[in-house]
Amino acid sequence: MKEFIEYIAKHLVDHPEGVIVEVKSSEDNKYVLSLKVQPDDVGKVIGKQGKTAQAMRTLLTAVAAKDGKRAMLEVLD
Repeated sequence: MKEFIEYIAKHLVDHPEGVIVEVKSSEDNKYVLSLKVQPDDVGKVIGKQGKTAQAMRTLLTAVAAKDGKRAMLEVLD
């Protein structure tokens, strides 16, 4: 899951070396992925009206469900 989000984010931004994904796990196979990018790339990851971030969350949900897990994506400023 972490590599999947990194792959997508690195192809969206101008500074792929600034992409950092941290995974926090909690009970019941729940994972929270925190995505941090350079300040000038935040808009590219979020997209117009948040549609790019929402699409990434949808894909992440599908990948996690395939493994029997639940995952959430947070985009940090």
